[in-house]
Amino acid sequence: MTGNVIEPRPGKGPFFYGGLMFAAIGVIVALAATDAINTPTALVLMAAPLALVIPMMKAAAKRVNLGCAGKGEAQSRYIRRVALFTSLYLISLAIMTLAEKQYDPAEAVRVILATLPGLAIIGVFWAIGRLIVEEQDEFMRMLIIRQSLVATGFALSAASVWGFLENANIVIHLDAYWWAVAWFFGLFLGAVWNRIEYGTWGAV
Repeated sequence: MTGNVIEPRPGKGPFFYGGLMFAAIGVIVALAATDAINTPTALVLMAAPLALVIPMMKAAAKRVNLGCAGKGEAQSRYIRRVALFTSLYLISLAIMTLAEKQYDPAEAVRVILATLPGLAIIGVFWAIGRLIVEEQDEFMRMLIIRQSLVATGFALSAASVWGFLENANIVIHLDAYWWAVAWFFGLFLGAVWNRIEYGTWGAV
């Protein structure tokens, strides 16, 4: 390591971690096929990870085509971290759903099983934060921060409006984890804004 520049380290590539995500999705498909998890639940579980797989594979393919395996190390680490935490999210959520449907676990076990998916989502947030810290390209870092600010504003605004509507008995109650989903959708909106303003989607 020289100064603040993080030297690239050998390790498994983005394709490996993309395959890990597909393997985790395969677990969901297998459980859905055996009716251990109902099909609508399986589709919900698969939706968010599939949305992340495509940009991961595009980023990996771009680095391979450009022959720049030693560049974009911050993005490479981000891809690995998100793939890992998303895979853990899928698997832990599948186990939790299976346990609740097929068994009657004790309360302590249910607490642990219900906490694991949330911790995996926290891991994704951490991965995005580390990308901002480790990204050496100031322009790319600015794009990531813009995306995160748009996502935060969108999710908090949606939660505030929905909360008041719910308090007035106008809309149904939503579980709190939907606001994390709204935040991830806000990342997409931020990417669109980056594309319009600067001609590029960003790194997230």
